[in-house]
Amino acid sequence: DLNKGQCGEDPSVSLFREYLRLKTVHPDPDYDAALRFLDRMAEELGLPIKKIEEHWKYDAFSAFKDAEGNIYARGSQDMKCVTIQYIQAIRRLKAEGRKLMRTVHLMFVPDEEVGGHKGMETFVKHPEFQKLNIGFALDEGLANPGEAFTVFYGERNPWWITVHCPGSPGHGSRFVENTAAEKLRHVMNSFLDFREKEKHRLNTSECFTLGDVTTVNMTMVKGGVAYNVIPAEMDVSFDLRIPPTVNLQEFERQIKQWCKEAGEDVTYEFAQKHMNQNVTSTEENDPWWSTFSGACKSMNLTLEKEIFPAATDSRFIRAVGIPAIGFSPMNRTPILLHDHNEFLNEQVFLKGISVFERLISALASVPACPAEA
Repeated sequence: DLNKGQCGEDPSVSLFREYLRLKTVHPDPDYDAALRFLDRMAEELGLPIKKIEEHWKYDAFSAFKDAEGNIYARGSQDMKCVTIQYIQAIRRLKAEGRKLMRTVHLMFVPDEEVGGHKGMETFVKHPEFQKLNIGFALDEGLANPGEAFTVFYGERNPWWITVHCPGSPGHGSRFVENTAAEKLRHVMNSFLDFREKEKHRLNTSECFTLGDVTTVNMTMVKGGVAYNVIPAEMDVSFDLRIPPTVNLQEFERQIKQWCKEAGEDVTYEFAQKHMNQNVTSTEENDPWWSTFSGACKSMNLTLEKEIFPAATDSRFIRAVGIPAIGFSPMNRTPILLHDHNEFLNEQVFLKGISVFERLISALASVPACPAEA
């Protein structure tokens, strides 16, 4: 009983000590325990509770379903939907007693959102993965606001780069020559001018999608210690996403040139530099593609083929020579992954299960290719 306290202790002290025992420190704070504690306090005091979900109409983890059947939650599009669709498609195939020619493996791998280094990138090199003898892989795609379904057969290479600009330090009241800031401005201009050109290419070509051009975004700037001190170094970081049609060696030579033009001793380093440009065949004579597209055609699904604009675990699968298609069967759905008010309509979700049931059945019936013999 709280009123008695612990061993005659004042109940307020006991409550204080109970709250202190909750581990709310980063990097892994137990906020759930803190919320349970505060909910209990509100109940004891007879106080109403108001939880603020900034930018969200509903609690992002409540899976609220509105009158139209739209289910709002983080992960509704990316990609808890596909997980459950796979599981339910397999459940239906098993219930029907279907015997498939190939083995179907469901893979649940961590860390895709933070680069996949401890997830799929490591797993594809593991003997357990090699033992699976994979012929083909399905992975996540994106929603499509129109009637069609988007299919991804390749993706852009993410390059995360930091450019270091050293310069002459000095007092903020003087015109010091060869400063870090002047070099930084030159570097920024080079990258952002290129960004404008690529944006213009995308906006003026009817046949280009985001995956067909290089995106450049300046994401971090670092430097300086005080208002009146000219810094000895300034850094700027960029997130680049490069399509498989670009010559990566030439592109890096261009970056070197921009650094050289900016001034002496300007250097760069990569936090991430993916070089694999494997794409999956979408030729009609390819057995995997013809089976995938044929199954879609039999369900009257219109497909739009694209290069994925961001990055998924497919890149690690393609890098070891396995064909992979990125596909989330979500048409008539605005693209809201990582966005506020992410939602998926229940009818679109349910149709996706039937789509995967047909696709898995068809793909698991593709005869052995000569390379697999």
